[in-house]
Amino acid sequence: MLALLRAVCAEGDALPFTEGIDERLIASQWLAAPGCVLAWAEDRLLGMYRFGANMPGRGAHVATATFLVSREARGHGLGRRMVTHCLEAATAAGFDAMQFNQVLKTNTAALALYRSLGFRRVGRIPRAFRHAQLGLVDAYILYRPLA
Repeated sequence: MLALLRAVCAEGDALPFTEGIDERLIASQWLAAPGCVLAWAEDRLLGMYRFGANMPGRGAHVATATFLVSREARGHGLGRRMVTHCLEAATAAGFDAMQFNQVLKTNTAALALYRSLGFRRVGRIPRAFRHAQLGLVDAYILYRPLA
């Protein structure tokens, strides 16, 4: 898990983490989440996701999630299978909706996938992310009811 997280973060085009990507981050952000799912093929970890409440207390009925797909597994439908599985798991866990707080404007593959699964853009954050190649880029907030 740590190797996959470090590899995706090093690409600098989707996840905000730049430092402190260690076992503690895996334990606190991934393994402590209500839902943490790994996608394996033979002996290789190809992807993973986690989901949980977007906010505590009065906002805990809305879930959020983070998805990672290894470079070698991209473009083969794994992301779609993981997001679909996550939506089903979050629904079964009692969440009313799913919200993604930061999907980059430049992440066109993820945006197309989420749109095809019923997410809609409900907000834009200007210059929210320091992209490794493009500098400051906008991010979108996406939302989808689960019921």
